[in-house]
Amino acid sequence: MARVKGAMMTRKRRNKTLKLAKGYWGAKSKHFKMAKQAVMKSGNYAYVGRKLRKRDFRRLWITRISAQAKVNGLNYSTLMHGLKKAGIDLNRKMLAEIAVSDKEAFAAIAEKAKAAL
Repeated sequence: MARVKGAMMTRKRRNKTLKLAKGYWGAKSKHFKMAKQAVMKSGNYAYVGRKLRKRDFRRLWITRISAQAKVNGLNYSTLMHGLKKAGIDLNRKMLAEIAVSDKEAFAAIAEKAKAAL
């Protein structure tokens, strides 16, 4: 039986890593050992970044809702409490979108929240 060597798969694996490291500065895009470390590190950064993006967007939505709530004579926490009591089930993303694009509709929602308190 013929002996199987792993050269082809090893080369494929190395080329895959080097392709991911394309555009990196200096030896990080040329040498496999350095490219592997850089790709692993960038993968960790990407993973953390996906978690942080959710956090950052939530902060942005809350800031937008809060600013529009102040215009309507409420603060953020009072508005959210009033919405919950009124049974208005809108998530922060949609509330922020309404606050930015349709101020009259947001004012109507804020009035319902005030009435529920």
